[in-house]
Amino acid sequence: RTKTRFQDAVLADSYSFGRCLILNDEIQSAERDEFIYHECLVQPAMMTHAAPREVLILGGGEGATLREILRHSGVERVTMVDIDGEVVEFCRKYLTGWHQGALDHIKTRLFIEDARMFIKKSTEKFDLIVSDLPTPMRPRDPVAGLYTLDFYRQLVRRLKPGGIFVVQSGSGHALHIHFHVALKRTLKKLFKVVRAFYAYVPSFDEPWAFLMATQKADPRELSAAKVDKKLGSLRKILRFYDGQTHEGLFRIPKYLRS
Repeated sequence: RTKTRFQDAVLADSYSFGRCLILNDEIQSAERDEFIYHECLVQPAMMTHAAPREVLILGGGEGATLREILRHSGVERVTMVDIDGEVVEFCRKYLTGWHQGALDHIKTRLFIEDARMFIKKSTEKFDLIVSDLPTPMRPRDPVAGLYTLDFYRQLVRRLKPGGIFVVQSGSGHALHIHFHVALKRTLKKLFKVVRAFYAYVPSFDEPWAFLMATQKADPRELSAAKVDKKLGSLRKILRFYDGQTHEGLFRIPKYLRS
């Protein structure tokens, strides 16, 4: 257990899900099913983009999002920006199974700072931006500022032509879906294509929601065969995602589409 300037971090071993990272009393990821969340957050966007070379991660403390991006040899550099350096070091030490050395990879550039300030002052542009930030628990939650229209206006300027933005967007449970719906409406004001997709994560005990936003590319137009061909040898490594999974992620039930 450690208490940082920003949050309480607990590493706990559970009977059902193995080792778990818990931040501010919320399970962030668990040893036995973290691959579902992290592959879902990263791989569909990597397949939808023509050739992502420069990638930015907002948050991502445990390094697993970084791990998933670095599986792709075409990626030239990944920039990760996390405000809590103590949690990053906590994860570097205790969650080696999650990051698998990705935090120290030659292609990794790590900044310990506020992602909002990084986006505001940066002049760099990226092929893919991945938001792996916590879901705001209340309106005045400090992280809530990174889910606003004003912030996303700045973020859009950091995308290259053809760039993609993907964000974890809270619960996909029908009773708790309000944040996700509001976020989709916000992104629709800035992006021409915004696709919702969901994956059930057992340790979260509910379906989790994601949003992919682009100006042209549409993940729903990718067939299973195209995804499998592009994945190549990665199909044998990934545990959750492949072509069939991709098609299923974006074929959501009618009540959710409504």
